[in-house]
Amino acid sequence: MTEIRATELTTVADNLAVFHHGQRVIRHENLEPDTDYSEHGIDFRTLPRPVGRLLSVFATVNDVHFGETECGRIDDNPQGPIQSLLAHETPYPITMNAGAIAEILKLDAHAVIVKGDLTTNGTDEEFAAFREHYVDTFGHKLHVARGNHDAYKGQNEFTGDQWIQLPGVCVALIDTTIPTETTGRIDPHQFDWLEAHLQAATTPVMIMGHHQQWTDGNRSDSYFGLHPDSSDQLDALVTRHQCVIAYTAGHTHRHRVRPMNSSGVPSIEIGCVKDFPGTWGEYRVYEGGVMQVVHRISSPDALAWSERCRFLYADFGINYESYALGTLEDRCLILPLR
Repeated sequence: MTEIRATELTTVADNLAVFHHGQRVIRHENLEPDTDYSEHGIDFRTLPRPVGRLLSVFATVNDVHFGETECGRIDDNPQGPIQSLLAHETPYPITMNAGAIAEILKLDAHAVIVKGDLTTNGTDEEFAAFREHYVDTFGHKLHVARGNHDAYKGQNEFTGDQWIQLPGVCVALIDTTIPTETTGRIDPHQFDWLEAHLQAATTPVMIMGHHQQWTDGNRSDSYFGLHPDSSDQLDALVTRHQCVIAYTAGHTHRHRVRPMNSSGVPSIEIGCVKDFPGTWGEYRVYEGGVMQVVHRISSPDALAWSERCRFLYADFGINYESYALGTLEDRCLILPLR
């Protein structure tokens, strides 16, 4: 399970392609938009650039999990493989988040949005570590929603909804967490809040939360993500408001895009920071649409750790590297206006 994998094309933008071969990073920059290329035995096409001016750039992370010490553990089950650090190694949440933060700082982003699971157990020490890394670094540019891991004991850190106005786009950051529960929901007063903001919106809107939307499969009150009723209500809301161009979430530690059932608007999941492939999201806002570009955290220490995590949950019959990485189209895409 330590074999070097084939070269992977991990990121494509309108002007950029990034390949990883184990811990080796190969960047091709200054490419032409919407153009076919072939590099390292892989054929690909750069993303088209939305029309108009570039208005703003912002970044997102989720599932950063400060305080976690065992990666791949499910409750008390001894199966894994479970990855943990040697005594002399830096805690991997610090390694992975420091790598992401260093890359995001190069963007000079208008905003940085954290979509939940800031911590593992919601302790004071873990919240302090999150604040030290993110609040102290990004200050007023930072916007945070909690996740299930941050509220298992009924904690009230980073609660509430936020309407974030950026040049060319607004982000509705929703608190989808149910204290003490793994699952998520959007309450009636939150839908009222959303409805009012969407009615007044004059730019495209992206809705973000921690829990992924239910779109198909078993309809259950115990669905791992956003309750099916809330998911349907969200879809209905989006159908009524043409300004909404996407819902994006974390929680699943995977990259995936599905259309909402009625509106057809993309419902997007972004992988975690803390393990394989170790990613963060960049959004480039143009007059004619928004470009999503997912980046793999590429500092040497981050890649050394994330490579160790390719085969998490293999004892359960899960192909984690395929599940977590998803397809290139799941990671890098254009969100058109409606």
